[in-house]
Amino acid sequence: MFAIYVGLFIVLLSGGLVIGGLRERKHLRELDEREREYADLPVLNLKTIPNAHEVSKPQMVMGQVVIATDYFKSLATMLRSLVGGEMRAANTLMLRARREATLRMQAHARRRGCNEVHNVRYGASTISQKKGKRGAMQVEMFAWGTAVKRGA
Repeated sequence: MFAIYVGLFIVLLSGGLVIGGLRERKHLRELDEREREYADLPVLNLKTIPNAHEVSKPQMVMGQVVIATDYFKSLATMLRSLVGGEMRAANTLMLRARREATLRMQAHARRRGCNEVHNVRYGASTISQKKGKRGAMQVEMFAWGTAVKRGA
């Protein structure tokens, strides 16, 4: 009976690893495609806008996303936290969240007729479902900045 439970656990864990990896790679490909679409809309972290007299329509734009990773990567990260070292699964999660939030902020700027975003800032928080319970890592990423229209 114990062997059945261990076998089921291994099958579920392996399935989660494969499906989670496929979904993550698909999301990264989609991010690459969308970043090419917004290549003409620069995102800068400058606090002041160069040649500010040439811009119009300054307004705040933002993008927000909540992304979770699969249980396998959460387990790997938990184990890594016991021995120390770089948590690659968490790095990938944060990178995906930051890129997605940036793209959503750029989409917000484009919808408002702007073609540059300045003074971009990021905020992140982790989300846990129940206090003291372990589950999939979830992160919320929030990007905001000042969008402007430069030129005619």
